[in-house]
Amino acid sequence: MAFSQQNSKGSSSSSSSKFKRVSSTFERSNFSKSFVLENSTMVETLVNGDDGDGSIINGVIGILSGYIGRYVKDDSFRKTIREKCISFLDRIRKRRRKDADDDDADDDEIFVNIDFCMEKIDKLIEVYHQGTKKQVTMMKSLRNSIELLTKIASKSQLSSCAQLYLAIAYKLMKNDKVSSKFLLQVFCYSPNLARTYLLCDLWEHLFLPHLLHLKIWYTSEFEFLSNEVYGEKEKKIKVLNKVYNEKMDSGTYLFAMYYKQWLKVSGAGEPPLPIVPLPSRPSYRSSRRMSSDSTISNSSINPNLYKAVFGLKEEKQKPTCLGDKSGIMTLSKKLEIDKKFQGDDYKCSSVQKQDRFSFERSSSQIDKNQAQRLDYFKCLSCRFIPTETMSKINYIKSKNASLSVLSSDLVEAIRTICSSDILTECEFAIRVVTKAWLNSPGDPLIEEALTQTNVVEGILEVLYVSTEDEILELIISILAELMTRNDSIRQIILNSDPQLEVFVRLLRSTSLFLKASVLLYLSKPMAKQMISSEWVPLILRVLEFGDKLQTLFTVQCSPQVAAFYILDQLLNGFDEDKNLENARQVLSLGGLTLLMKRIEDGEMNERENSALIISCCVRAEGSCRSYLAENINKSSLLELIVLGWKQNSSGNALFVISELLSLDRRTKILKFLRGLNDGWSGLNTMHIFFTYLQKAPQEERPLVAVILLMLDLMEDNFKGSIYREEAIEAIVASLNCQICDDRVQQQSAKALLLLGGHFSYAGESLMEKLFLQKSGFQEFCLEDSFPPCKEIVAYDSIHKEEEENESWQKKVAYVLFKSENRKLLSALANSIANGIPCLARASLATISWMCSYLHLVEDTKFTSMAFSIFTPHLLQSLNYDNDVEERVLASYSLLHLTKNSGCDSILPSLNKDSLKHLRNLSLVTWTANELISIFSKRSMQLNQ
Repeated sequence: MAFSQQNSKGSSSSSSSKFKRVSSTFERSNFSKSFVLENSTMVETLVNGDDGDGSIINGVIGILSGYIGRYVKDDSFRKTIREKCISFLDRIRKRRRKDADDDDADDDEIFVNIDFCMEKIDKLIEVYHQGTKKQVTMMKSLRNSIELLTKIASKSQLSSCAQLYLAIAYKLMKNDKVSSKFLLQVFCYSPNLARTYLLCDLWEHLFLPHLLHLKIWYTSEFEFLSNEVYGEKEKKIKVLNKVYNEKMDSGTYLFAMYYKQWLKVSGAGEPPLPIVPLPSRPSYRSSRRMSSDSTISNSSINPNLYKAVFGLKEEKQKPTCLGDKSGIMTLSKKLEIDKKFQGDDYKCSSVQKQDRFSFERSSSQIDKNQAQRLDYFKCLSCRFIPTETMSKINYIKSKNASLSVLSSDLVEAIRTICSSDILTECEFAIRVVTKAWLNSPGDPLIEEALTQTNVVEGILEVLYVSTEDEILELIISILAELMTRNDSIRQIILNSDPQLEVFVRLLRSTSLFLKASVLLYLSKPMAKQMISSEWVPLILRVLEFGDKLQTLFTVQCSPQVAAFYILDQLLNGFDEDKNLENARQVLSLGGLTLLMKRIEDGEMNERENSALIISCCVRAEGSCRSYLAENINKSSLLELIVLGWKQNSSGNALFVISELLSLDRRTKILKFLRGLNDGWSGLNTMHIFFTYLQKAPQEERPLVAVILLMLDLMEDNFKGSIYREEAIEAIVASLNCQICDDRVQQQSAKALLLLGGHFSYAGESLMEKLFLQKSGFQEFCLEDSFPPCKEIVAYDSIHKEEEENESWQKKVAYVLFKSENRKLLSALANSIANGIPCLARASLATISWMCSYLHLVEDTKFTSMAFSIFTPHLLQSLNYDNDVEERVLASYSLLHLTKNSGCDSILPSLNKDSLKHLRNLSLVTWTANELISIFSKRSMQLNQ
């Protein structure tokens, strides 16, 4: 195209001056000269590539960790970063207070927490320089700070500072790779803030070398405007700056993602180098790609979906161009063409007026304002149609001349689409092409003519700029037809619009967004092309209103199928951080309500997809569990499980159910279980899960078994049942590490934690922390612990909650000990001995709460059996090789076993190593002291 050639010339002519300007920027940066010199080779390697993956990865880590390491070593650098973060947080705080509602206490708490973490990390840096004596305490405090910062990072506007301080925290822990990842995440999440304010010197050093062509383009365009009239000049420079900054931000994001991918390579193929093209046109100039909707702006996260889609610029309301409500367009023969299209502007004398076709329009006249629009595309002033394209079209025409398949009208229309700079001509040519297609549906010669690359690109250019809904719908329909017949069309569309700008514009439309979503789905774009924050609200609108089949000539497709495809890309197609960010945006815009409605009313595939997206949302923001548990249709979830058996696709529904049992209140968990117990379509819920257990794949069996056991325990049946026996057998099998892979082991650990209960509001298991607290674990209760979090007030009283929880824990422990199944206790003990981290910790926590209720088991046969099975493995867990938390839990369980089993007579057989371990452990927990005391008393009795 002429425009791209013009840019190329401009770049080359002024490159030397632009590079000098960039160099001066480097000199002004906050980087020390030594740091730039040390890393210049690394930057050159990253920009130009290298034969070895290792040097690239080491280069990324070296630059990033070296930069953030200055925070630890350099007081002035630390002060600068701290002041920038405080200033940024103050601006956000003031803005929120200005717009504050009555319920913004949570926001205040977030600011308190991030201030606390920043101050805490600065204090830990002082400890870091004091040597190794306080390293243990420092590492524990760092882990606590990391945990809190990770939660803060999920809050949209504060994420940048939280990610930055996470990078500093991991640098203190000497984990350079993870530190580098979080530093890059600042550029991924807030590229503009990071490159212009927070980390501008790092950006100039690491990212700007990749984006110099944008800076050169900007300078060239700025100089082009220097002779403009003052008023027009200011207006156009403002537009230029907006386009430039958006392009720089998107380029920064792409290369931050690129570097993050390098950190994940680990021997795999290298990630593809991002391509950041120049802006497709100077947006202040008239262009084929300009229209009233062409400027893309990022909408902020907003709980109101309509406002998120239309809040920044309200869509112009246009009358529908459809002749009927079904969306199927009808042709009307011999309808007089508007005089504007019959004049000299469109020279096509061979087209007879009486043979012309036009689509019915809601209004018989074209709006007079349309006559005033700019018809010429100045930036495409030297457009041409490639010789090879017309040669192919002429060949197609000549080889079937006797049949006259390709009429001169069609050939002239194709020529116009490929070469004309006049919008009205191109729009009329689209009508002619549509007429030929519909008159000869599926004609291979017409198809071959229209699928030439330059013809498709010409059609796309009309799509980019036309404001006529009729024309836009025709193009959408033609492209849909072509794509279903020729897959290469899909790639042409994606290559010509790599950021999918035209789709964003069409999805904003009030009348065409559903049809546009179908075309988007047929194009099968990947997540890397959807980095704008507008995608989530636009696709949620499609999900909300796309329940009717859309017809694009002969192509029929449900917009909701398209919506789920795009949502899957947005929530699963990026790296973990970006996926979670998009999932949180789905939540903030009310997407859960739409998804729950689809689970209840949708087709089978829609319901499965809804469960999948809900599971992504739960992973991103665990606090949504309570809302889901209260409002989701339990019967629909059970139906989804039953119907999924035939397709082996019940896993998503199972995951949702298991997550909704990870609630912070026992009363909520029991209420959800009662809702499940109501069954579906007359089927007993326990029988549904019993049948599911027989059919489930191995990795799903632990969760199914625990849910079945919990439902059985709801019946207050202490005599046992076939459901209980089958569930316990499945749990025992899943704990067998010899035959189960990592996925099964992780699900088994999760199942054990579900059985014990004790979760935070965000769904994090608190069972281990609970028993560490009961053990008086000193390091767990640091004097500099975090500010107390605001407690969510539940609908039931605290007294009722405590009663329900105590009753449930007693019942579960009693049933497990009285199950007369030695296999379960042995499986728990063996999973500790096998040393698989996730299973060992979950099993230790499970044994701790079981042993704390051992006194309820009256039969000494079972208590002595528990003692004989657990004690050897718990004693082994006291060894120094294990984490201190594991040793504390083991001592807690041993104490309760000793007190409640009547087997303390076996304690004198404890060897000296075990006593030594207990004495060492007595420094951090009272349980070790009590065990030593019991042992001493027993020894004295034997000596007497």
